[in-house]
Amino acid sequence: MTASSTRRTTAAHSRLAAVGAIAVAGALMLTGCGDQTKDTGSGSETSAAPLADKLPQAIRDKGVIKVGSDIAYAPVEFKDSSGKVVGIDPDLAAAMGKQLGVDFQFENGTFDTLITGLRSKRYDIAMSAMTDTKDRQEGIDSDTGKKVGEGVDFVDYFTAGVSIYTKKGDDQGIKTWSDLCGKKIVLQRGTVSEDLAKAESKKCPAGKKIAIEPFDNDQQAQTRLRAGGADAGSSDFPVAAYAVKTSGGGKDFQLVGEQVEAAPYGIAVAKNQTQLRDALKAALDALIKNGEYEKIMKKWGVTDGAIKEATINGGK
Repeated sequence: MTASSTRRTTAAHSRLAAVGAIAVAGALMLTGCGDQTKDTGSGSETSAAPLADKLPQAIRDKGVIKVGSDIAYAPVEFKDSSGKVVGIDPDLAAAMGKQLGVDFQFENGTFDTLITGLRSKRYDIAMSAMTDTKDRQEGIDSDTGKKVGEGVDFVDYFTAGVSIYTKKGDDQGIKTWSDLCGKKIVLQRGTVSEDLAKAESKKCPAGKKIAIEPFDNDQQAQTRLRAGGADAGSSDFPVAAYAVKTSGGGKDFQLVGEQVEAAPYGIAVAKNQTQLRDALKAALDALIKNGEYEKIMKKWGVTDGAIKEATINGGK
């Protein structure tokens, strides 16, 4: 979430299927985030998993990979009406769990704290529609340009771009990012959308800067726009398209202009966890090869963002 770095950035998200393809039967947009939510993953025993021996022994012994995630970003990860964590990321994690013989346990956190949680070892990985960028890889704050940490490695698994949306029937003349000068935009804090808005605002004429109102999660931003508190909102294309399709039965929002800044989503892993990183890549490649990856992409209507091979640190 990136001008300089994130799509859903911890400090930017692509070519996807048309808006209509994003809607998934039974998937509902929900608000808020809970404390911690477990996704049971595979339930497979390590001995039955073909790639179990690729994991660090400590994780094999625990049988669990703790996943930091902002679980309020439908359709990538969110809670359904029963409170279960669902979406693209949980489905991929469950399938990887079958390959690796462990469960992926999703734990809720605000997006801009996920890498910090990874650094403090609260999580083993962060998987939350996070854009793989050079700044994140190197631990650079995209806003200040200063180094704030050792950075992370990414295992890239998807491609997405950033979109702008407005209230339906009221686009305020907005077609491109430059059209936001003198207007107010709502978005999620720490994302590429915020980076793009800040970068564009610097180009605006004096007295016509973009008013940027960031929120802890994307649903709060949508609520603000829905209530008339802003002129536009921005988020990753799959999320914006899902909101357009589902909010108010499709009557609340509309996409405007084209998505920009197409970049890879990556699973973030600490720099010193190279064995875990490589095991995740091997599991993703196995899913791509056996067709399970494609099934998940089709289920959520996002095949245009699918990749042919998992890569490490492919973000630029």
